[in-house]
Amino acid sequence: MRLLILTQYYFPDIGAPQTRLAALARALIARGHEVEVVTAMPHHLMGRTHAGYRARLYVRESLGGVVVHRTWVYAATGTGVRRIANYLSFTFSSLLGLALARRPDAVFVESPPLFLSIPGWLAAKVYGAALIFNVADLWPDAVRELGVVRAGPLLRAAERLEAWTYRRATVVNAVTAGIESDLLERKRVPPAKLRFLPNGIDVDAFAPRERSVSLAHRLHLDGRAVFLYAGTHGIAQALHTVVDAAALAPEAIVLFVGSGSTKLAIVQRARDLALENVRFVDPVPLDEMPDYFSLACASIVPLSRSELHRGARPSKLFPSLSSGVPVIYSGEGEGAAIVESAGAGIVIPPETPCAMAEAMRRLMGDSIERARMSANARAVAVEQFAWSGIVDRWLASL
Repeated sequence: MRLLILTQYYFPDIGAPQTRLAALARALIARGHEVEVVTAMPHHLMGRTHAGYRARLYVRESLGGVVVHRTWVYAATGTGVRRIANYLSFTFSSLLGLALARRPDAVFVESPPLFLSIPGWLAAKVYGAALIFNVADLWPDAVRELGVVRAGPLLRAAERLEAWTYRRATVVNAVTAGIESDLLERKRVPPAKLRFLPNGIDVDAFAPRERSVSLAHRLHLDGRAVFLYAGTHGIAQALHTVVDAAALAPEAIVLFVGSGSTKLAIVQRARDLALENVRFVDPVPLDEMPDYFSLACASIVPLSRSELHRGARPSKLFPSLSSGVPVIYSGEGEGAAIVESAGAGIVIPPETPCAMAEAMRRLMGDSIERARMSANARAVAVEQFAWSGIVDRWLASL
């Protein structure tokens, strides 16, 4: 099979879609398939295009055996008009990359953003290819639930585009069981179209390792227990909860790694509370993240209180499990069930700083329980979430 992936975000951008799609591409190539990617110039989370890609309309490069076509994008972060302009700019410029790619057997569209279904459908029609639409978030449901977009013409137009996309797609992938259920029951996607392609992890790259003494020294962690949050700093993560928990557990160090639309507000909250036990680190390359997990007593995976998040399976959960690092999961539903059923961490209600601080103290105080959770985390990652098995099952379902 020759697969053409259309996605706004791809390596060296840092984030869940980039990691997931790069892993998918590597696994497909290892099985004898061909993969090309059409994506934007690297810009995610930074609000500016990376050096070396600025003021360029088109760049062609090869990354790990994958031909990557990059096209211009209006770089912006946050929400509102600038973010919509960011999405629409790549929606139009991606047509150039799609035109320069080789004829595929299938066009694989990563959503969000939902707008990419339009150039993806056009490419599939021109090439006579199947259209595979990969739903990582139920957009526009997510932006409505989080209050990012209010009810009105824009939201109604997005809902019509969503329904149109599901009708036109040959295959609709769901990244979580909750999304799969919603697609089937609420969105009325025919069962024959649905496939399951969940998040996974490279269990060789992320594995238990000795504490990185050099990194601990560089970050001035002074021997205290470290609780790691690594990922996007956005509305959905309710990171004020983590800062407030740090205030209640001054004996712990809380380390934030990443960036996003709410980072400035979170940094300011920590300053307002005069917290000396909170550290902030800008996004780091994926291959450096195992060292950060080596420092962690546990990782923190928080979500805001939302019915939509009950069907979430956050990608940041899996590097922690694979690294043998227990998880404090602040949320409900599918992700919570993974942690709880595996005995791989502590599940608490969303947006409850007191419960999060208590979970930190519990893990700091009981090394035997922490060791048991660590072993369970690694075991469930290898058995259920290794990318090799996930991709084999998806290919078989096609």
